Amino acid sequence: MKVKYFAWVRERVGKAEETIEPPSNVHTVGDLIAWLSARDEAYAHAFEKPKVIRAAIDHAHVKADAAIAGAREIAFFPPMTGG
Repeated sequence: MKVKYFAWVRERVGKAEETIEPPSNVHTVGDLIAWLSARDEAYAHAFEKPKVIRAAIDHAHVKADAAIAGAREIAFFPPMTGG
């Protein structure tokens, strides 16, 4: 699946996107954040406060308990404000 990173999440991870194959025990967005965080220090820093990270699966905003099975694209971004 393709994972995209936006704003300061992208800056901390050091890339805008990547294609990954998470292990079979990664079922939800929250699981994916935990797995990514364990990859290395850059991911751990990007996801150090997982409750503030927003996610979208195939362009639809989702919560951390959303299943990732069948997702083509998952995006992670910080909270946004309007103006």
